[in-house]
Amino acid sequence: MDQRDEQEFAEYFAARREAVRRTAFLLCGDWHRADDLAQTAFVALHRRWRKVRDKGALDAYVRRTLVRAVIDESRRPWRRERFVDEVPETPAPDGEVADSVATREALVAGLKRVPPRQRAVLVLRFLEGLDVAAAAEVLRCSEGTVKSQTSRGLDALREALGDAIDDLRPAS
Repeated sequence: MDQRDEQEFAEYFAARREAVRRTAFLLCGDWHRADDLAQTAFVALHRRWRKVRDKGALDAYVRRTLVRAVIDESRRPWRRERFVDEVPETPAPDGEVADSVATREALVAGLKRVPPRQRAVLVLRFLEGLDVAAAAEVLRCSEGTVKSQTSRGLDALREALGDAIDDLRPAS
């Protein structure tokens, strides 16, 4: 890459780093893994920077790379999550700010329990704000698949949120 390309990539990276990291966190539920996944996406973009014709589609390319990395990682047996019978104690939050933190924790805990493909659809549709067509393009599937995965993912999230909210309530 020449100096101008390096500068363009550095500017894009600086502008989008945190947004990509947040999306990765929402997909995997762990900040350390989110950093690794974001790095994987930016490394892939850096490798192909000169071949990218439409610089306006960079976000879509990074998002697609990120989603694929999460799904690929979930398929590796040594990276699967191990569930335990008891969740460690969490402090009982009180106050307005604490309620939003508890809600965020419940959402992240619920998303962790949703299968990776459905989680990807939910994050792209509802947290990234993509419509059905754009999510289908990112995931390289049909719009019908996005709709069905959204429906199944919402059902799984509702079920998981019920458990996650119960886990966050202080013991009586």
